[in-house]
Amino acid sequence: MPTKITITGFIDKLGTLPVVDVRSPGEFYTGHIPGAVNIPIFDNDERAVVGKAYKKQGREQAIFRGLEIVGTKLRDFAQKARSVAQNNELLVYCWRGGMRSASMAWLFETIGIHCYILIDGYKSYRKYGKIQLTKGEKLIILGGYTGSGKTAILHELAKQGEQVLDLEKLANHKGSAFGALGQDEQPPNEHFENLLIREWLTFDLSKPIWLEDESKSIGSNWIPGELYDRMRKGEVLKIELDKQTRIQRLMKEYAVYDAKYLEHCVLKISKRLGGQNTKQALESLENGTLKDVADIALTYYDKSYHFGLDKREKNTIYPVSLKTDNPKKNAGILIDFARKNIF
Repeated sequence: MPTKITITGFIDKLGTLPVVDVRSPGEFYTGHIPGAVNIPIFDNDERAVVGKAYKKQGREQAIFRGLEIVGTKLRDFAQKARSVAQNNELLVYCWRGGMRSASMAWLFETIGIHCYILIDGYKSYRKYGKIQLTKGEKLIILGGYTGSGKTAILHELAKQGEQVLDLEKLANHKGSAFGALGQDEQPPNEHFENLLIREWLTFDLSKPIWLEDESKSIGSNWIPGELYDRMRKGEVLKIELDKQTRIQRLMKEYAVYDAKYLEHCVLKISKRLGGQNTKQALESLENGTLKDVADIALTYYDKSYHFGLDKREKNTIYPVSLKTDNPKKNAGILIDFARKNIF
C-alpha cells in the first residue's frame, strides 16, 4: 500500500528519492516541484475531457471516462516508473493528492515500487514554500547603481561561504531592458517561484541570506510578495563605485552582442531616455562608441535606482565605497562591513 506523507516528510525525502508528477503536461510546464519527472495520467486534451465529464455527469462517469483513456497506457506508465524509481521507491504527487496520484501509486505498487503520496499534493508544496519565504533571521540586500558588479560580487560571496539567492539566475534575466541578452528563455512565473522556493529550502534560516536589490519584476517573472515585502524592509549595502568604472564594466559585458540587439534594447527605454538621448545613443551604436551608449543609459538607470532607494527607510541603507571593480576583493569588504554593522 502507498504511504501518505505530509509536506514536511516529503521535503525530507526530496534529496534522496525520485519524484513523479502525474499531472498533465500543461500543468507540469506551468509549474512543478523542481527535479520532478512528469508521467502524466492524462495529456492536456484528455484532462479536459475528464474534467468536462465530471462537471456535466458527475464523479462516477468521470472515473469511467478516465479508465477508458488510461486502460491502454498502463504498461507505459509502469515502464516509465520502473526507469525512474530508486531502490524500488518513488515520491508521487498530483494537484491535491487525490485520485490521480492514488491511481498511479496503486499501479506502481503492483509492480513492486513503494510510493509515498504527498498529502494535499502540489498545492501543499506551494503553500508550504510561500510560508517559508516569510521566515529567516536576516536578509542583506546588495544594492548600488547599474554597472557596480553586484551579480559578480554575489557569486564571490557564495564562494566565500555566504548564503546567496541569485534571483536573476533563477529568472534567466538580468532585470533591465538589456536583461534578456545572452539568457535562456524565462520560466513560467509559477515555476520561477518554485525554483526560488527550492533554493530557499536549502538555507540555514538562522544565518543571513544575501540578495541583489531588485524591482518587483525581473523580466516577465515576479518576485513572490512574501519575499519582496521583506526585501524592501531589509538592510541595503549600497555599493558606491565611480561612474567611469561602471561604464567600463558595461562595455565589457555588452560589447559581445550585435549592435542590432543593443539598438532594440535602447528603444525599449526610449521614452524614459527622451528623444535627444535616444538619438545620441543610437548614433553612438552605429559609430561603435559603446562608451557613450553606456553613459547615456546610466543617466536613466541611475535616476531610476535612486528613485527606488528613496522609498526605503534611510536607517536601513549603508553606503559602502569601493575603489576598484574587483568582485572577489569587494565581496570580502562587504562581508567585513556586514559583520561589523549588521550581523
